[in-house]
Order: sequence, then C-alpha cells, then structure tokens
Amino acid sequence: MFPVTPAAEAALSVATRFCSPALLNHSIRSYLWGARYAAAHGIAFDDELYYVAALLHDLGLTEPFDSNKLPFEEAGGQLAWVFGVAAGWPAQRAARALEIIVLHMRDDVTPADDPESHLLQVATSWDVSGRRPEEFPPDTRAQILTRYPRLEFGAEFLACFEDQARRKPGSAAAASVNNNVAGRIAANPLEGDPPA
Repeated sequence: MFPVTPAAEAALSVATRFCSPALLNHSIRSYLWGARYAAAHGIAFDDELYYVAALLHDLGLTEPFDSNKLPFEEAGGQLAWVFGVAAGWPAQRAARALEIIVLHMRDDVTPADDPESHLLQVATSWDVSGRRPEEFPPDTRAQILTRYPRLEFGAEFLACFEDQARRKPGSAAAASVNNNVAGRIAANPLEGDPPA
C-alpha cells in the first residue's frame, strides 16, 4: 500500500512526530487519494517521491516549522529538501520534493508536465475542499476514512489557514481564505462522510 524504503519510513516518522493526528491523517489520505486517482487515470509517477512529498507537505503549518516570513508551502518545501538530502537523496531529487510541495498551492499542473505535483494538487484539494468528488467513489471514501478518519480536520485546517492569512497576507493561504475556503471546507462531502 505504501512504499517501503528508508526515506518513506523516515517521512512517516517525521510526520508522526510533528503533525497533529488530524494533520497526519490528512497527509496520509493525500497520498492515498492521489495514488488512487493515478491508478484510475493511468498516470505513472514516482511512488516514493510522491509519498514523501505528501507526508511532509504541511509541515510548514506546524509550530516547530512555521516560518515568520515564508508561506507554509515554501517553508515545508525547504524542509523537504533538507529531509531528502539527509535521507541520502541526490540534491536534484530533494529539489523535486520541494517543488512538489510548493506547487501544490499554485495553479493547476498537468500530469504530463509534473505527475507528482498534479497528484498532490488533486488529492489535497479533494481532501480539504471537496474538489472533484466524482473521482472518488463512496467505497473508496469509506475505506480510506475508516482507516484514516478526519478527526475534525476541516476546523483545524481552516484555523491554520486563517492564521497564515493574518500573518502572511500575500500568501496562497491568504488568497484561499479570501476566496471562501471556509465555505468550501464546510461544503466538502468528506466533512459529512462517516466511515461505513
């Protein structure tokens, strides 16, 4: 189900150590939604790279790694670069983890241009705000939510974004708050999906 490599196992350890239970489950769900979406659409991707990026993508929202100046995705991306190099990855591979994390908060990336960034965009926008519900059938939702429940994720995530928006008004998080991310989170079908 998950890649079994030293870097993947270390990414899970890091995310478990620094993320709240709700944020950790969101990170794991982001990997799973993206992997399922890729399988359904025949998108080839680097499984380890995508897993590491998914597990680390929101570390910039956590207190130990929240930057006073950088948007959370840039702070988290820089941390992923450090993580990758420390895990023994070539600098270019570590830079890809940084890029995927930064791009997940930017305009849509096509799977042909960057499959891992595309998958993280699709997965996180589904998990946070319910975008593309037709891509994730009820049985898939129930299976993933049963194993990795939301744990009040919507409220916690919204609070993080509102905090980022107050302190970093030029950030993508601030733009999301200004574009009614609160309403999208509230309307997300996953917020009302109890595990089957």
